[in-house]
Amino acid sequence: MLITRASEYAILSLILLSKAESPMDSDTLSRELSISKSFLAKILQSLAKAQILNSYKGVNGGFALKKEPQDINMLEVASCVEGKAPAVFECAPSLEDCPSEKASTCSIWPFLHKLQGKIDLFLANLTLADLLND
Repeated sequence: MLITRASEYAILSLILLSKAESPMDSDTLSRELSISKSFLAKILQSLAKAQILNSYKGVNGGFALKKEPQDINMLEVASCVEGKAPAVFECAPSLEDCPSEKASTCSIWPFLHKLQGKIDLFLANLTLADLLND
């Protein structure tokens, strides 16, 4: 699946954080977005580990953007929270990696591979700033 709930929640969180004047904690974000706090906390930690967010501890702690919105692209966000690049189809990245004995005769793989490349390029060029301006 291309965009899962984790990617959706990550993007929604980034939009809220980009508009915040100070760090927001996971409790506040989960209430604002009506998202499970435990699920959202995992997403936010992934974004912090990927250097997209800063994580602050303490009474006034929370999360804030580490990068400028124009420097955060949707491919890196989705890849970060999904643990792998988002895929349009469940197939091997190359014909050589295909577990099927029929890989050499697969007529749809070239099309799907081209489609995946176009989607990857689109997501790599789509930034948080683009979403904020729409």
